[in-house]
Amino acid sequence: MDINLRTKFITLWAKYFNKSELPIVFYYTDKMPDVAKVSPPSGHRCIMADLSQVRAGTSLCFNSDSLGCFGGKRYLGYSSDIVPNFEYFLSYGIPGKLEGERYRKTPELVNRLMENVPKFQAPSKYIVFKRWDMLDESDEPDVVIFFAHPDILSGLFTLANFDVDNPNGVYCPFSAGCGTIVQFPYLERDSDNPKAVVGMFDVSARPYVSKNTLSFSVTMKKFVTMIDNMEESFLITHSWDKVQKRID
Repeated sequence: MDINLRTKFITLWAKYFNKSELPIVFYYTDKMPDVAKVSPPSGHRCIMADLSQVRAGTSLCFNSDSLGCFGGKRYLGYSSDIVPNFEYFLSYGIPGKLEGERYRKTPELVNRLMENVPKFQAPSKYIVFKRWDMLDESDEPDVVIFFAHPDILSGLFTLANFDVDNPNGVYCPFSAGCGTIVQFPYLERDSDNPKAVVGMFDVSARPYVSKNTLSFSVTMKKFVTMIDNMEESFLITHSWDKVQKRID
């Protein structure tokens, strides 16, 4: 990680976004890093609960055993398994046996949906999450993740589209909350024109973020260009001044 880039972004972020919450990053590695390793949970646990610690400045490392949710294991690439009757779980359930989340209308629709979900396997044993200002020279971030309210999202969205020649520089896939901050943005790494991903619409994950918060995730490759573009973009205009004045 280029420490000068780390410092440059912190300075520009304070200048144009009023020192709003810094993003977190993640990267995969086979080497156990010198950060806290999350212990195996005793029951179900959403990774979004743990990431609140990362947002507060505590770096965390996970492996397959650290994840207490079958969706988390799948969307972070540590399992390809789907729980039995998943098509009913995501739709209307099985009376007397399984309560459905009712996120899709029918089991058949769920099955067709899963045929179109990209396959993803974690490239390394560990996944490390750090806040941007906690990065050091040995870190090589894969994806940058913001948790932000609409005014900040409008800035990030517009900046991500600043040098794109089509209207779809940012997209919003249907997925679990962890899928929208890990799997989908990570799969953009090999694209010549990686897209950013807006997420955290997952109703099950919403309780782990504040009511006015969504996520914006982007590959490090794309994020570097966004930083380079900041001081020639809309951020230097009076239009952004009006929005910036109300960012707390």
